[in-house]
Amino acid sequence: MLITPGSLLANINTPNDLRKLDKSRLPQVADELRQFIIDDVSVYGGHFGASLGVVELTVALHYVFNTPDDQLIWDVGHQAYGHKILTGRRERFHTNRFYKGLSGFPKRKESPYDSFGVGHSSTSISAALGMAVASQLQGNFQRNHIAVIGDGALTAGEAFEGMNHAGATDSNLLIVLNDNCMSIDPNVGALREYLTDITTSQTYNKVKDEVWNLLGKMDKLGKTAQELVSQVQSGIKSSLLEQSNLFESLHLRYFGPIDGHDIDHLVSVLADLKNIPGPKLLHVLTVKGKGYGPAEKDQTKWHAPGLFDKVTGVIQKKVYDTPQPPKYQEVFGNTLVELAEQNPRIVGVTPAMPSGSSMNIMMKAMPKRAFDVGIAEQHAVTFSAGMATQGEVVFCNIYSTFMQRAYDQVIHDVCIQELPVIFCLDRAGFAGADGPTHHGAYDLAYMRCIPNMIVAAPMNEQELRNMMFTAQSDEVQKGKQAFTIRYPRGEGVMPIWRTPLEKQVIGKGRMISDGEDVAILTIGHIGNYAVQATEMLAKEGIQPAHFDMRYVKPLDEELLHQIFSRFSRVVTVEDGCVMGGFGSAVLEFMANHGYMARVKRLGIPDAVIEHGEQIELHHECGFDPQGIATAVRELLFTGRAITV
Repeated sequence: MLITPGSLLANINTPNDLRKLDKSRLPQVADELRQFIIDDVSVYGGHFGASLGVVELTVALHYVFNTPDDQLIWDVGHQAYGHKILTGRRERFHTNRFYKGLSGFPKRKESPYDSFGVGHSSTSISAALGMAVASQLQGNFQRNHIAVIGDGALTAGEAFEGMNHAGATDSNLLIVLNDNCMSIDPNVGALREYLTDITTSQTYNKVKDEVWNLLGKMDKLGKTAQELVSQVQSGIKSSLLEQSNLFESLHLRYFGPIDGHDIDHLVSVLADLKNIPGPKLLHVLTVKGKGYGPAEKDQTKWHAPGLFDKVTGVIQKKVYDTPQPPKYQEVFGNTLVELAEQNPRIVGVTPAMPSGSSMNIMMKAMPKRAFDVGIAEQHAVTFSAGMATQGEVVFCNIYSTFMQRAYDQVIHDVCIQELPVIFCLDRAGFAGADGPTHHGAYDLAYMRCIPNMIVAAPMNEQELRNMMFTAQSDEVQKGKQAFTIRYPRGEGVMPIWRTPLEKQVIGKGRMISDGEDVAILTIGHIGNYAVQATEMLAKEGIQPAHFDMRYVKPLDEELLHQIFSRFSRVVTVEDGCVMGGFGSAVLEFMANHGYMARVKRLGIPDAVIEHGEQIELHHECGFDPQGIATAVRELLFTGRAITV
């Protein structure tokens, strides 16, 4: 089912087509673009509210600026659907986030209009500044560089680092602050309160508008009027706001706040700013989910709602005849509260993902013991380390892909100081439709190489609960080691998952099924694929043994000695990078102890794997059930798979 665009949108294949329209037609373009996004996402799914909130801004930016020569960078990318539709991808937009289809985020390989690939937040200002400085070095002083960043993304340190540097340059940079008080969940912290102060100060905005109107009549004064505008504006900001303007303090000329849904005014302001040299910031007020009532009322729910009926607003959910397994994140959230009720020293930390990680369950039940620190992974880790020094038992929940942003803090602030912070890495392995910027491909490798670190992965919900129970125990907390538990996005395998909590012996694996000729060693949820593979192979008369190793660090060396003493053919399976991961750890053990075996390592190869359903990506990489079975057959019947 292809979505039919409106009459104006149907003829816009590039921004050049948009710029041919009279300014008076832009509201209709915006209406048609918004409706196209609603129609498409309701049928095909994807991110929703963020792009609806910037429809007018998207149209205005492409109308005023000469993209792609003028460089337009969208921070994060959730808000870039309208941008994609206006830049030659409307007819393929129904493939958005599907396997082999358009990426859900701006991507340099996909279009010359995607000036910079984005997936993690808060990179746009640094990237745009780098482009602006490069343009100056190349003698191009006319090119514009625009970074569109949400107010939530400003809570990350990199955004402040970029602004701090930009203010010390004369680069042709425009930062558009898309202020809607939301990232995925409501924004938190002092910055949110500061922006609210600016946007709600009626006295400031009224006086500012009156002064601008007055000075607008003084065009004949030329440069003197421009200087007067700057001086008077600074005086207004300093005297009428409770504190000096943060952005002006960083030497960024501040403009706004203005209505981000008044497209006529947006175009006028952007056209003026286009001709003002130097670094500047335009503060734009928008509503996430604008134009679709349910999305405006519940912005977190409609960030990425899945398929829905656009008329009734009812989100489609599968109905099952039997109980279904919960999502791993839900098991984490509920188990954390269960543990916290027993252990008063337990606290929870998340960097701006309370609903995604299910930390919101503890935030609701125990609001003084659960902390959303904003989009600030580095701070989240060091904040957790600080609490750990005082004897708190800290569960720091960060998506695997975002933990990459705090790697130095894990080493420097946690492990070197022997602090027993518990890291729960959600979305480990393939993240699915979010693609390579969100895949949790590397955590097994980058965590297991750090001293004073335990690394574990549960095969099911019961194992996750027991690992969490083990990590918070007095014995482990006194052991001066951090504890990483990684688990995937999506559902587990146990409909009845509230099992009694049992302490594990750290570094001890288990045998799932005995067999002969070949041993399959797995880590984490992907071990359930091996169960399916062994069932398939049993029908062929092949009986491999299957071992769930549970821990990558420390490895169960006693169990590995038994395995390599019995089996000359071994398959390792992980939903992480093959280089340096679980399979590499097994090979290191084999080499260190002089064993000789044919080993086939299955996992994510040394390549960037694009987006798609998890099972599609597992199949592509050869570690779905069929891929595991194939690896066993190769070892048995070809003898050619040797430590690959």
